[in-house]
Amino acid sequence: MKIEVKTFSQLSLDELYKILQLRSEVFVVEQDCVYQDIDGKDDKALHIIGKEGERIVAYTRCFDKGFYFEEAAIGRVVVAKDQRKYGFGHEIMKASLKAIEDHFNTTAVKLSAQQYLIEFYESHGFKTIGEGYLEDGIPHIAMLKK
Repeated sequence: MKIEVKTFSQLSLDELYKILQLRSEVFVVEQDCVYQDIDGKDDKALHIIGKEGERIVAYTRCFDKGFYFEEAAIGRVVVAKDQRKYGFGHEIMKASLKAIEDHFNTTAVKLSAQQYLIEFYESHGFKTIGEGYLEDGIPHIAMLKK
């Protein structure tokens, strides 16, 4: 998988369309969750894009410290359903953490994890904080990496 790191203005229209399509496929259709994915924040994000050829198969968006939390943030972590057996989730997370360090000059990162993925995020150095909560009807928990 080839990884690219781009600001919103660096995304092509085709890339933006494919990113939104992947997010919708997984977060809205696969997870059967009706919510507003296009939330007006993509233009403030750093976009970490994993491609196999021209296909976007993995993605995250990252924010500088102070935008969502006191720490930098990673969100919209997604891997195409038919590509999950190749370790792309781990690759995109490693690339996201490096991008945050390179672009935002910090290693402190917070995220809102779907609870079934706690072990995945723990393998990248995150620890759960606080109690679980529902976000768009799905159990989540805050996680922090210092």
